[in-house]
Amino acid sequence: MNSIFLFIVLIPIIEIYLIIKIGGQIGALNTIILIFITATVGIYYAKYEGLNTLKSGFEQLKKNIAPTYEMISGAAIAFGAIFLIIPGFATDILGFMFIFPISRKLIFNVFFKKKIINKNKKNDFIEGEFEDIEEKKNDR
Repeated sequence: MNSIFLFIVLIPIIEIYLIIKIGGQIGALNTIILIFITATVGIYYAKYEGLNTLKSGFEQLKKNIAPTYEMISGAAIAFGAIFLIIPGFATDILGFMFIFPISRKLIFNVFFKKKIINKNKKNDFIEGEFEDIEEKKNDR
């Protein structure tokens, strides 16, 4: 099955389940208020972290260093803000994980460790010399 299709189907199911369970424990009105509070706080913090990342990126540019981490971090913060706007608790957890610097670094380490391992892997090349036989036949 396509992973995007699975993502589109499973996320709302998980969100509805969590909203019903939490709503049954703390009440419907409190659940709605909690969803709005997490969205508001999350967006505010995403704005704060985004501005810090932008500031750090400009400092890297002033030092003539490519702000690679800052660009990836800015994209992660944008995804985190989108997850926080989507109503629900599972997406809020994902959103906060992308926004907080500590958890964002852990996520980056997991994803980029695979690429570093593949990059450092030796290629199986066999060195040798070759001789074009057809040119020798034409010279005769």
